[in-house]
Amino acid sequence: MRLSLRKSLTFQLTLLFSAASTTVLLLLGFLIGASVERHFEEQDIEVLTGKLELAKHALQKVRSRNELDAIPQQLDDSLIGHHGLAVVVQLSEGQTIFATSGAEFPQALLHHPAQGSPVRPMVWKTSDNHPLRGFAALAKTDIGGIPPVIVAVAIDISHHEHFMEAFQRTLWSVVALAAVLTGLLGWVAVRRGLASLQEIRQGAAVITAHRLDYRLEVDAFPTELAAMANTLNEMLIRLEDSFRRLSDFSVDIAHELRTPISNVLTQTQVTLSKVRTADEYRDVLASNAEEFERLSRMISDMLLLAKSENNLLIPKRERIELAEEVRELFEFYEALAEERKIAMAYEGSGAVSGDRLMLRRAISNLLSNAVRHTPPGGRIMVRIGRTDASNLTVSVENTGETIPAEHLPRLFDRFYRVDNSRQHSDEGTGLGLAIVRSIMRAHGGDAFVRSEHGITTFFLRIPS
Repeated sequence: MRLSLRKSLTFQLTLLFSAASTTVLLLLGFLIGASVERHFEEQDIEVLTGKLELAKHALQKVRSRNELDAIPQQLDDSLIGHHGLAVVVQLSEGQTIFATSGAEFPQALLHHPAQGSPVRPMVWKTSDNHPLRGFAALAKTDIGGIPPVIVAVAIDISHHEHFMEAFQRTLWSVVALAAVLTGLLGWVAVRRGLASLQEIRQGAAVITAHRLDYRLEVDAFPTELAAMANTLNEMLIRLEDSFRRLSDFSVDIAHELRTPISNVLTQTQVTLSKVRTADEYRDVLASNAEEFERLSRMISDMLLLAKSENNLLIPKRERIELAEEVRELFEFYEALAEERKIAMAYEGSGAVSGDRLMLRRAISNLLSNAVRHTPPGGRIMVRIGRTDASNLTVSVENTGETIPAEHLPRLFDRFYRVDNSRQHSDEGTGLGLAIVRSIMRAHGGDAFVRSEHGITTFFLRIPS
């Protein structure tokens, strides 16, 4: 139970809210208590200061011993009606001139009176446990040769202490009750605030590999959770797309591998059905070798794409003159282009840092694709240029049929062909453009296509 409470976000937030509110209430209680206590102290100081000044004023008028002997009567008359007030007047040698009934002052206070106006009073208790607050000061007389006398005044603060005890009991009871109530209110508020998280949890519980189309209603969540809900929706979109691609890829692999394997198996079974001549066996083996070569290329291409998707396709870095690579590739495709009466040309130049074999393969795939889809009498144009300060672009342009716009976003998908009738032709494995994009992204670039008005152009963006 303790472990579940410690890990409960509701419990932690409620505890934090309760601790914060209790701390504020405690500080407020201490502040109020101190303010009330300070108020009583200031009231007492005001009364004590008045009586001290009264005694000082009376002593200043004393000019002889006879007048000094009459001081007690004057002070006694001035203190009529002031209950709880204690006054002591002593000579410097310790002789008491005047003292109210029951006046008890600590010797430390009488031995160290203030030279001027007292700053802070002293609090003590009498022998009968009555609390007093008071101070002492020196008062001058007009009698020559007599040092200043000591005047000590104090006031009984029993009623103040009784009031403060009752006040503090009430105050701390209210603080404790408020702390409990704020804790309960905090728990309710946290529960209501985290209700949206429960909705997210319940929604996530219904998500499976076969139900990735579920989306959270972002508008139904508070602002603080709307961003998280939107992020989860974006994650679900990516997962749905990844699962769809994985499913399509599995189907495509099975479909693509089934045909050559079926051809090899059927041809081999037919060949073994009866005795053949050596030439016939040689023809069958040559045909099987072609199918195996196609399977080998397809597997190699799929391994390359798998490395790319897992960020394992790391190109070697060397300086590459793109114009030289294009010229050498033109020499390779020149014979095939002349046979189909296709004009080929290139322009521009530029150098990049990358993997020579990978970049040559990417450009070669585009040239091969262009030669296959350019009609007789058409043309292929390769342009090398700089798009900005940090990127070079290689564009491969060919004439021919315009590719419908709905197919353009998927041309770089694996096994995707615009014309399904060519699905099992000898034009390749259907992975060429996917490999081109993987190579570009491994170099920090990208590949994209544009097709309009009978001209299709593939672009390779390469960081320079």
